[in-house]
Amino acid sequence: MHFDPTTLRRDDYGFFGPGSPSWKIWTAPTAVIGFQRAVVLEHFDPFLTAAVADARGIYSDPRARLDHTFSYFLLVAIADGRTAVQAADHLMRIHAPMTGIEPISGKRYSANSPETQLWIHITGWHSVLKAYEVFGPGPLTPEEETRYWAECAVAAELQTCEPEDVPRSREQVREYYARVRPRLCSSERAEEGMHHLLWTPRSNGAGLSYYVGSRLLSLASIALLPKWMRTLGHFDRPGIVDLAVAPPAKSLVWAFSRFDKAGLLRAAPFIAPTAGRILAQHIEGAPPARLETITPGAARERYGMRGVSTAI
Repeated sequence: MHFDPTTLRRDDYGFFGPGSPSWKIWTAPTAVIGFQRAVVLEHFDPFLTAAVADARGIYSDPRARLDHTFSYFLLVAIADGRTAVQAADHLMRIHAPMTGIEPISGKRYSANSPETQLWIHITGWHSVLKAYEVFGPGPLTPEEETRYWAECAVAAELQTCEPEDVPRSREQVREYYARVRPRLCSSERAEEGMHHLLWTPRSNGAGLSYYVGSRLLSLASIALLPKWMRTLGHFDRPGIVDLAVAPPAKSLVWAFSRFDKAGLLRAAPFIAPTAGRILAQHIEGAPPARLETITPGAARERYGMRGVSTAI
């Protein structure tokens, strides 16, 4: 993904703006922990696994996969409207050719299908909130949480999700997971993808920094996943490890949040270089030309963006 950080917020504050729960949670140090969780559990959807596995080179560069996907979510959360809709349209074009036959069910898959896009969207927004609650400042206030899920629904407008299917509360998120659980499963290709993201081997060219970084992140991100997923994906571990990880993880997050935001930016390039540049511009950049927020619909109309057909 090409990104010019000087364009992050040239026009407006994007969809949510300063003081929003989305800005707070997506730019917290816990977000990278939550996002590793998200890209791992995505593989339990066999249709998404098929799309990922059939894409050439996706397992040979897990750093790029995490970085590019995380960067997209960050742009939607904190960039101006023009940048966000451009990122969404770019992603839809990348996904458009990713179609084929899912080998477990024999059914056709499409990376741009509403069901697959909703799974990606909800796992991302739920995972970063989960990490924020467990390793960061803690739960949002009831008012903040209501607003957070409303903002999640706004962000879903940039994807092919059916609006009526997007959860708008924690209870609806639980209902969504219960509804899709019967189709979730693991497979050889799913486990390969999950394990590459959790414990990236040095032999695949990701470099020493990501080799070490993925393992450090996995200590915290695995603790956020339910037991049945950990067992199904063959990366479960004793509960005592989860308990041991929590204090140092919370201490590091507190230190980054309290004393050294630049420290997080210095560390980000080792895990997610593009996301690091986005975070740097978020913290250091000048205010936009218009101190206002905008809706996805208005951004598309103002900047002439169009949706991308998902027809196979």
